[in-house]
Amino acid sequence: MLYLSAGGEQSLTDKLKILTDAAKYDVACTSSGVERKGNGQSIGNCVAAGICHSFSSDGRCISLLKILMTNECIYDCKYCQNRCSNDVPRATFSPEEICTLTMEFYRRNYIEGLFLSSGIIGNPSFTMELIFRTIWLLRNKYRFNGYVHVKAIPGADPEQIQRTGFLVDRMSVNLELPTAEGLRVLAPNKHRKNILTPMRQIQTGIQNNKNDLVLYRNAPKFVGGGQATQMIIGATPESDWQIINVAENLYQKFDLKRVFYSAFVNVTGDKDLPALTGGPPLLREHRLYQADWLLRFYGFRASELLDEKRPFFNVMLDPKEDWAVRNLEHFPVEINRAPLEVLLRVPGIGVKSAQRIVAARRSANLTFHDLKKIGVVLKRALYFITCSGKMMYPVKLEEDYIVRNLTNVRDRVQFGSDGMTYRQMSLFDDGSFDRTVSAAEQLQSAVGQL
Repeated sequence: MLYLSAGGEQSLTDKLKILTDAAKYDVACTSSGVERKGNGQSIGNCVAAGICHSFSSDGRCISLLKILMTNECIYDCKYCQNRCSNDVPRATFSPEEICTLTMEFYRRNYIEGLFLSSGIIGNPSFTMELIFRTIWLLRNKYRFNGYVHVKAIPGADPEQIQRTGFLVDRMSVNLELPTAEGLRVLAPNKHRKNILTPMRQIQTGIQNNKNDLVLYRNAPKFVGGGQATQMIIGATPESDWQIINVAENLYQKFDLKRVFYSAFVNVTGDKDLPALTGGPPLLREHRLYQADWLLRFYGFRASELLDEKRPFFNVMLDPKEDWAVRNLEHFPVEINRAPLEVLLRVPGIGVKSAQRIVAARRSANLTFHDLKKIGVVLKRALYFITCSGKMMYPVKLEEDYIVRNLTNVRDRVQFGSDGMTYRQMSLFDDGSFDRTVSAAEQLQSAVGQL
């Protein structure tokens, strides 16, 4: 068969080096999202937060044995290092080889699950059949009960996608680029309709399966961890406003669990791709992830965060801070009375902190000292809150004033007319440390690389 003959002279180690490196731009930094305990017969289990996270050399969060079935591909997407016109080493795993690798890595406690994607070898249906065969063997022959996330191949036979969905915990279909126009320019072999069709099939399958589980408790689960997608950021000229609106529509219309954003890395040097003189747009990716969390957990709408007149996020402020300073009429918020949905809109207050505040204030009025113990980040929140009608310091509720303090690296907080400065101490403070922070260091800090 084709998958056995491709790269047949290569060792398993050679294939592993090629196909793990080829998979590094597929984002999969996710916990399992499902509860499945060990059954005493199979190997492994799967709990909601059971996937360990680590970081690759380029700073990306990885959590699984993340590999491609093959980096052979019939498509010629201009941004992809595996495109058919690229001169790169090629390799293809057989289903048995992937099963062997997964089990050996799992037994050594290196991984807790498998993320399997693939280039298109032969045609979409043939590729999807290989993926199904691999997961079927892993579940039935090797009795692997751990987490499995696979990519559904657009254009594949729907029956193959359906069968695979009953074996895996999560499936994803890459949207690739935010708009149909971007696909037309950079991925002429791919079409938006072909991508959205399996998304809709998976969504329908999940909904039908929930109904089946109500009627039949022992019915097999279909994609129990939900589906996800990924968009490349920076390869095409879409604004943050366009991207976040696409994400909101995907959450609402396709019930996605996650939208992943992947900062564009120019690995092919194609003339139609942006030059990226400043490197991959990692800070932009970071802001989009922050905004994505606001959509999913904090009750925000895309139209509140950006609009046509203001289509990009502020690089100096996170999206919640940026929203707050532009909507000061909603502040200050009284901590001891504000409902949960209002607390969630205060910078420095996360979901868990807001829930703890609501629970704790039932027995006593909270103070700023209490908020610090609860986990509120006061250096951001103090501009927007009161405790029993009083602010922590005599701050001015003015946009310019708050923005200056939030973005001031050396003096995070400046208060009062007495000339006193309140500054958060750093690890390196010694009374005479007076070196300015460079722009490069600010960027590294913003994206978690410092």
